Amino acid sequence: MPTFDEVLQEAGEFGRYQKRVFSLLCMTGITFAFSFVAIVFLGQIPESYWCRSTELAELSKVCGWSPQEERNLTVPRVHAEQPEQGLCDTYDITWNASSISPLSCASPMDAFTNQSLDQLPIKSCQDGWVYEEYRTTIISQYHLVCADAWKLDLTQASLNLGFLIGALTLGYAADRYGRKVTYLISSFGVGLCGVIVAFAPNFYVLVFFRFLQGIFGKGTWMTCYVIITELVGSKQRRIVGIVVQMFFTLGVMIIPGIAYLISTWQGIQLAISLPNFVFLLYYWFIPESPRWLLIRKKKDKAMHIMGDIAKTNGRYLTPNYCQVTVSDEDVVNPSCMDLVRTPQMRKCTIILMYAWFTSAVIYQGLVMRLGIVSGSLYTDFFISAVVELPAAVIILLSIDRVGRRLPFALSNAGAGVACLITAAISKEILWLKITLATLGRLGITMAFEIVYFINTELYPTPLRNFGVSLCSGMCDLGGIIAPFLLFRLAEIWVELPLIIFGILGIICGGLVMLLPETMGISLPETIEDVENLGRPLRNEKKEKMDTAIFDGHLKSDGGRL
Repeated sequence: MPTFDEVLQEAGEFGRYQKRVFSLLCMTGITFAFSFVAIVFLGQIPESYWCRSTELAELSKVCGWSPQEERNLTVPRVHAEQPEQGLCDTYDITWNASSISPLSCASPMDAFTNQSLDQLPIKSCQDGWVYEEYRTTIISQYHLVCADAWKLDLTQASLNLGFLIGALTLGYAADRYGRKVTYLISSFGVGLCGVIVAFAPNFYVLVFFRFLQGIFGKGTWMTCYVIITELVGSKQRRIVGIVVQMFFTLGVMIIPGIAYLISTWQGIQLAISLPNFVFLLYYWFIPESPRWLLIRKKKDKAMHIMGDIAKTNGRYLTPNYCQVTVSDEDVVNPSCMDLVRTPQMRKCTIILMYAWFTSAVIYQGLVMRLGIVSGSLYTDFFISAVVELPAAVIILLSIDRVGRRLPFALSNAGAGVACLITAAISKEILWLKITLATLGRLGITMAFEIVYFINTELYPTPLRNFGVSLCSGMCDLGGIIAPFLLFRLAEIWVELPLIIFGILGIICGGLVMLLPETMGISLPETIEDVENLGRPLRNEKKEKMDTAIFDGHLKSDGGRL
């Protein structure tokens, strides 16, 4: 009886049906990117802010002072060398109408007759802050400045923690209960939590639903990726795997435009959350993975979908191809132990988890440290996203010529070497540091994109969604650690983070060379298939070696046995 891959080849490996499903699911990459990078615009730092003084505000109304004049009477001049610290303090003085004369009211900087501003006592802010901004952000909404500035990091950390939990829980759910139902529930969850975030009554409600949004967001992204790769043939997997990630980059390019056009953070949050409800319509357009159905012994449903695929692609399944092979083994739910029980699975799991972690740390570290910082935030953010596009082109040109493993290793090692050289170059040669940093970001972007489909190709169908989600959870852990790793080490030596990034990348480049090559092979259906990856090559080498030894014996014996 034919295997599933043979049936898929007969029905069409990338026909009209798969292209339709692929086009629809690619939209998930855009919305996932929105959630991932939106904090840059939701938490945009106000252009200026200073301590609020109720008394001074009333006096300012009486005197008709401008905001700048009021600010000059609020921010202590003794902190001129540390302006950020000055924004968190104010003068310790009781403001009232008797404090100034009419002449001083016209000239607020001369309002004091007995002592200068430099000699006034200073205290920490107690009445909140005044913000000079033309758009609202969660910083001004919840006063996330000075002693509470760390709470802005908490909003992003909670999202990454949600990604991690989502990888473990919804990855398991997709392998046990199905890809389609997990995708639809996750899409609804992302949309609902996003709307609640926009109308959060307080900061802690916002953080909690950002956490839930991360859980469901990871469910949509990983599940849509697995559905796509399981519906196409081995020759098309590399194309769809790269292109779907290009839609993530497209989302990063789009969100600056959304943020530029909408002046409130609540409006931005709604604009990036509501599209997720549209994905609920996919119930009528996206099929369950037929590979997963066969593993779960639902052959009739799987073959019905395969019939639809063949019909839409203008093909016809003969009765022979309708008798696809179904495993006689009992259905076993995915388990973490399955990922490390056998030697090949254990090796793949450990290396892939390290690769995910390294990609996240280096990528986010380079973006935070070496991203474009001059000019408009919106323009610079767009340009930084465009820099990532060549990575996909390079992968598409090389991945089927030299295989998966070598580009994966070179991209990691190249990013690591670029980081080390950048750290060694003097700041006086700024153009060279920027160029090498850009090459490093290009390399790690390639590694990030390659690890997705290599992870998919190295796990069997019953464990694919769960395995990819679990391994990619290390990416989320790296995303949580990266900011702390960057800023804490930079306090010791500004180039030290780059050295750490470089070491991580080079080690990763060496480790991935130990993975089996997956170019041109069928997706493994069982753990035994994974264990057999690369063995034919080893057996061929062994046969050649045995033949050489045998020929040597013949020669030494004069050709006699």
